[in-house]
Amino acid sequence: MGILSFLSLPLCAAAASATPRCIVDAKGLNNKISILTVEKYYSRRLILQFMSINQILCHVTPSLAKPIMDMNEPQVIRTLKLANGVRVQDVIEGEGPEARGGDLVEFNCVCRRANGYFVFSTVDQFSGESNPIILPLDEDEMILGLKQVLTGMRIGGKRRALIPPSVGYVNENLKPIPEEFGPRRSLLSHAQEPLVFEVQLLKILSTPQQSENN
Repeated sequence: MGILSFLSLPLCAAAASATPRCIVDAKGLNNKISILTVEKYYSRRLILQFMSINQILCHVTPSLAKPIMDMNEPQVIRTLKLANGVRVQDVIEGEGPEARGGDLVEFNCVCRRANGYFVFSTVDQFSGESNPIILPLDEDEMILGLKQVLTGMRIGGKRRALIPPSVGYVNENLKPIPEEFGPRRSLLSHAQEPLVFEVQLLKILSTPQQSENN
């Protein structure tokens, strides 16, 4: 409010420090000001400008004086780097027991090149229909990098991972791989470069202990 108190002063008082030639003729018992002569004249435009600025500040300043509400910091997604070069980010944690090596799991995935170029997906980007993959967490059937990404996930969880070629499609028999010729050829043509996988664990269908009991 310091600014407002200054701006609400009479023009002669505001200009006193610059031009102290303000002549006042005081009369009466209460020493009231009867005549006020300011030798420095102000243009009508300047006075109107001054009044409009003062009025704007009267409306703006109370809102500026309100306390600023605390803002929640955005969630930081941390990246875990494994010894073999796989980089993993937990997007959604999921619930329930964790998937372990040897478990038969059902999951959706999207595969892209490191530059973001789309390779293949189990979810149709137009209809939203999905064709989930069912595989055991076994490096003899699944690329090692993806097995490591899925291991430890909970149902409903989502992870994003950068998988280097050394733990990716080291041979053409490893999965997941599209059944369609075009996406399959595209995937194998980029098998010697890092690939980005986004995976969501849908179900844990069986564990090694359950298989032994059956």
